[in-house]
Amino acid sequence: MPSANFVDVVIVGAGLSGIGSARHLQRDCPDRTFALLESRETLGGTWDLFRYPGIRSDSDMYTLGYTFKPWLARKSLADGPSILRYLREAATETGVDKHIRYSHKVLSASWSSESSTWTVSVQRSDVDDMIEFECNFLMMCGGYYDYEQGHTPEFSGRDDFKGQVIHAQHWPEGLDYKAKKVIVIGSGATAVTLVPELAKTAAQTIMLQRSPTYVASIPEQDSWSARLQGVLPASWVYRIVRWKRILLQIAVFNLSRKRPQVVKKLLLGQVREALGEDYDIKTHFTPNYDPWDQRLCAVPEGDLFAAISEKRAEVVTDNVDYFTQTGIHLKSGRDLDADIIVLATGLTMRFIGGTTLIVDGAVVDPSTLYVYRGMMLSNIPNLVQVFGYTNASWTLKSDLTGQYVCRLLNYMRKTGTTMAVPKVAPAGVEEEPMLDFSSGYILRAVEEFPKQGKKLPWRVYQNFIIDFISLRLRPIADTVLKFK
Repeated sequence: MPSANFVDVVIVGAGLSGIGSARHLQRDCPDRTFALLESRETLGGTWDLFRYPGIRSDSDMYTLGYTFKPWLARKSLADGPSILRYLREAATETGVDKHIRYSHKVLSASWSSESSTWTVSVQRSDVDDMIEFECNFLMMCGGYYDYEQGHTPEFSGRDDFKGQVIHAQHWPEGLDYKAKKVIVIGSGATAVTLVPELAKTAAQTIMLQRSPTYVASIPEQDSWSARLQGVLPASWVYRIVRWKRILLQIAVFNLSRKRPQVVKKLLLGQVREALGEDYDIKTHFTPNYDPWDQRLCAVPEGDLFAAISEKRAEVVTDNVDYFTQTGIHLKSGRDLDADIIVLATGLTMRFIGGTTLIVDGAVVDPSTLYVYRGMMLSNIPNLVQVFGYTNASWTLKSDLTGQYVCRLLNYMRKTGTTMAVPKVAPAGVEEEPMLDFSSGYILRAVEEFPKQGKKLPWRVYQNFIIDFISLRLRPIADTVLKFK
């Protein structure tokens, strides 16, 4: 007999992916029961966890927002608090919030083919107890990184430093940086967001990077949206601008792959126009890789460039030799003074939140698996990992995934089947890394993640149009997905 905690679908994580997936289930599979298990005390995921000054999305909200809830604010690059309010509204307006179980951390999930159920072991931090949920289908919506700790390199002499060292992932509430000397170590999205915000009131703001990243200035408000608002209904404007943004993202990414020098010239030309011919763009803003080999960093209205040109911020490209009592000594011999050192040094990746998977008594090694249609895993029944795009907005893929799961569940209901599992053919799969990106945080963990193949349905496409056809239009049944 099912336990008191039986639901048809368990969704792990109440962030962007979890709330969206729950809404799709609610609307497209109204006969299925579900629960969202959230390890933290509140919803929002990334957008509640990160609290550093200036936190914002580097994806536009026309594509980061949900299909079922148009983004109506003027700014297309939204700040973190605005995104969090949007998520709370989405959960409340749809009633999804009533299905969230907070302080429920999933530790393991065990599948039984005999009963076609997952038994999910959960640690409740609010009452210090262990409980179990049973379900037929499991959706892992907890993202791809460790919420408990970011990547923290070892720095010689760190304990000698007399000031504060903090990681941007765990920004302390009320930190006073006004009139202080601040060094931000890093060159990714977090660093380029932090620096212009800190530079407004800090006495000194330095972005210290080992190597540069491509940085693109984009308008805060979409030009089409500004023209169409007041002429067309808001929902129409949202759809039009959303598709415009989708197609533009695909075009820029494909151009970067086919003609990287063209995109490189455009990006560096933008930097040169903002900072002037005398600025050392080659050292500070010209990476040694092609555009979109790593994710581009977006800055609204060139705020980072403005802070640099106005001498409120400085970029230093060098290597840390060791920390001193008063700051950092660089390998070039230069000393940088600081009161606060911020580590914007990246994420620590964790596949499905570190959850242990067990199938019919055998513990599963994720690195031996292959990704089916960008979401299911070879030989793992009734499980989907929701993983967004690395070259576009996360929600574009998570929305498609949520809609596909509903199609799959309805197909299983119609055919009287209780188990769906992708099976690898005896000939195997010609494998590649699941994440084809050269970013440091990905390279550090790529061997721990599943693999992809070179052909459908085992290939992970970073392309919304291809995925739309595959996940929304192609039949559920194929030669790979087996039903019982």
